[in-house]
Amino acid sequence: MTDQETPAYPMERAMKCPFDPPPQLKSLQEEGPITRVRLEDGQTPWLVTGYDDQRTVLSDPRVSSDTASPGYPNAAVAKNYEAEGEAPQEQRPKIGFILMDDPEHARLRRMVTAPFAIKRSEARRPAIQKIVDDAIDAMLAGPNPTDLVDAFALPVPSLVISELLGVPYADHDFFQENSKVIVNLDVAPEERMIGMRNLTVYLDDLVGQKMKAPGDDLLSGLVGRVESGDITRAEAAQIGVLLLIAGHETTANMIALGTLALFENPDQLALLRDSDDPVVVAKAVEELLRYLHITHNGRRRAVLEDMEIAGQAVKAGEGVILPGDIGNRDPAVFADPDRLDLTRDARRHIAFGFGVHQCLGQSLARVELQVVYSTLYKRIPTLALAGDLKELPFKHNAAVYGVYELPVTW
Repeated sequence: MTDQETPAYPMERAMKCPFDPPPQLKSLQEEGPITRVRLEDGQTPWLVTGYDDQRTVLSDPRVSSDTASPGYPNAAVAKNYEAEGEAPQEQRPKIGFILMDDPEHARLRRMVTAPFAIKRSEARRPAIQKIVDDAIDAMLAGPNPTDLVDAFALPVPSLVISELLGVPYADHDFFQENSKVIVNLDVAPEERMIGMRNLTVYLDDLVGQKMKAPGDDLLSGLVGRVESGDITRAEAAQIGVLLLIAGHETTANMIALGTLALFENPDQLALLRDSDDPVVVAKAVEELLRYLHITHNGRRRAVLEDMEIAGQAVKAGEGVILPGDIGNRDPAVFADPDRLDLTRDARRHIAFGFGVHQCLGQSLARVELQVVYSTLYKRIPTLALAGDLKELPFKHNAAVYGVYELPVTW
């Protein structure tokens, strides 16, 4: 394949169906499970499109999540987290353990595993239900039409993660705005690093406050780890940044984009709205996670030693991109994959990744989405899109896909 034939990545979605992966990505999947693509900076990593092959790579210790590894496909989505001109590596703000390999990744991750365990997340269901109900009450008391993102989708997960971490929700404008800058791929690297530094300084200050007056929250738990020498104060702050960003950005986009997808599939919306069965709700959440897959720029890895992926010899020092959106649309795994079917058993999806880097907060995210999707449409049964789908501002320029605004009426 010549350079002219090597497809550029990422690829643009077709606006006629903004929930689907880019058509060119679908074509590559049909042609074969692995191919070379070209990034803006000239790198030509391998793109893996098959579901089974993606899971295999994500669980293979011979690939690295560390952006410093030779061959890492260091496009803007990765540079969101580490890039600052000529600053020494150790002085650059980092985002927790997300771009680390074991054993360092495992060492830091296990410091915060317990608060996100299934039982702990389920125990939060009543509190999450109250947050959702309060947000709906406020929305109903406000203007009609309104923007569902600002009125509901963003406040709910922001409040949930704030309470879990011990971050004052009164500061939500500050951390939401900085998070928005960090995940915006159109923003200059220098601006993204300012946003990262702002949040790092903010979380470091909170860690310092909790050293003096600890509470019953995750950051206070990290303070205990700092005092016992398990982690440094800087590492505690970096973990806080990771959890704060991931804890509200991803779920907020799933709430809004999932609602829009249901508007466009009224039969599926009716199925969810009219059921009181928690099993139906749980299946609906898994299918929406599969169908939408909001992390649409692909998980990125660097190959540490020569290996074979999907029958292709891949050399050490080469990069690999694993776009989960097309993996979740693999017809070999999910029949009629481009159809939203809330009755489908979609639990095998890879929206939360796979292997050692599988999403830490997936249990909490599931509970939040189950509460939202089982409550919002029942309490506001006439909820509908106020406007034209074609005019909605989609997040084509962000590391997390969704809509910037979602005007709704009832």
